[in-house]
Amino acid sequence: MPRRHMHMAGADGAALGAALRELRTRLGVPDAFPAEVLAEAERAAAAPRLPAEDATDIPFFTIDPPASVDLDQAMHLAERAGGGYRVHYAIADVAAFVTPGGALDAEAHRRVTTLYFPDGRVPLHPPVLSEGAASLLPDRPRPALLWRLDLDAEGRVVTTDVHRALVRSRAKLDYDGVQKAIDTGTAEPALALLKVIGTLREALETERGGISLNVPEQEVVERDGSYGLAYRAPLPADGWNAQISLMTGMVAADLMLASGTGILRTLPAAPDGAVGRLRRAAKALRIDWPHHVPYARLVRSLDPRIPAHAAFLQECTALLRGAGYTVFTGGERPDPAVHAAVAAPYAHCTAPLRRLVDRFTGELCVAAVAGAEPPSWALEALAVLPAEMQEGARLANSVERECVDLVEAALLKDRVGDTFDATVIDVEEREPRTGTVHLEDPAVVGRIKSPSADLPLGERIRVRLTQANPGTAKILFAPA
Repeated sequence: MPRRHMHMAGADGAALGAALRELRTRLGVPDAFPAEVLAEAERAAAAPRLPAEDATDIPFFTIDPPASVDLDQAMHLAERAGGGYRVHYAIADVAAFVTPGGALDAEAHRRVTTLYFPDGRVPLHPPVLSEGAASLLPDRPRPALLWRLDLDAEGRVVTTDVHRALVRSRAKLDYDGVQKAIDTGTAEPALALLKVIGTLREALETERGGISLNVPEQEVVERDGSYGLAYRAPLPADGWNAQISLMTGMVAADLMLASGTGILRTLPAAPDGAVGRLRRAAKALRIDWPHHVPYARLVRSLDPRIPAHAAFLQECTALLRGAGYTVFTGGERPDPAVHAAVAAPYAHCTAPLRRLVDRFTGELCVAAVAGAEPPSWALEALAVLPAEMQEGARLANSVERECVDLVEAALLKDRVGDTFDATVIDVEEREPRTGTVHLEDPAVVGRIKSPSADLPLGERIRVRLTQANPGTAKILFAPA
């Protein structure tokens, strides 16, 4: 299953805490911010570079997990007088606080991305900025890059603008609350339009062959003062919110391509044989996939709460590997230029508090709309950003994967020898006796090795835990 940002509360356990500290050291995770970086952040928080335009009259709202305080995006949705919709999307303006070439800028290039551990996060920027002065917290004026996207009645973007403005969010919403308000008909008009616009954008995604995988995610939860693991199937509201961000990233890519300078998030097409392997997996999982049904349409028809569907969606993630960043200058068409899962050119631009590249993408888009030359600091960064972002993504993936492994081992360390009900969700092609199983209770995804027979993909089987030791041995199962 895909890994999820985690937070662990309660009695975390000495062994797990020690293992997490060792993991930070082994992976070379940055520790405390240097004194000069903290001092510069404090000065910037007290005196940011504020924009001339005041857009605080727009009643923005944010949608994030309940505990989040590093809020990158705020939105307001409305119907247009002549038909269609208007999306105002405010993105935290980190460049209003970071001086190019300063200590804060250098530290951001070193960290690249926010890292999430069960016992806390390692932020890209000092908390005085990422959780304070730069975050789009409610009822506080903030500098932002303000996108205005006008859509037609089918949800297609017809006009685009982005510029700097002062904004103010009116409400901090969470996904469960948004879903409930929309489902019960109690949502304010601007929030109710999230479903309308999100659904239209999902239809356009299917039309162009794009893919959004709604795979259940593991999360650490508090239970009786301790911790455990649970699965969370994404809500429809998660997808509608993601469509606003995806739309903005596609528009950002188009702006940079038109200007001749930019950095795209790209993903090559799936290698030969990948879709054929998925068809074999669908057959093994007893998922009906008629040959006339496109892959993207099939994915949208699946229910991630059904184990066989969840297993197939996990198999689909193999098509999303190999993403990178492509820089282009001088008006030349980049190659590659398309993100295969989005099925269009796409750029990261909506999470600058947590991801380094977004600050520079936003700056290039503002310059493109204004018909101006991008600032030299943004152009100079293009030479190093792809390598920095790839290394940052590698570290973030390692952190997420190994943290869940540690939590699983800590949760099960006293249950070696016990048996569990599980579903085989992955089998290695070259070694069909090795694969991955999905336990429903506890919510664990672990490796399994069979001593003799091939593993039955998609089948429910009984498994025995053979090892679990946080810090020294990941969990491993065998057929019972």
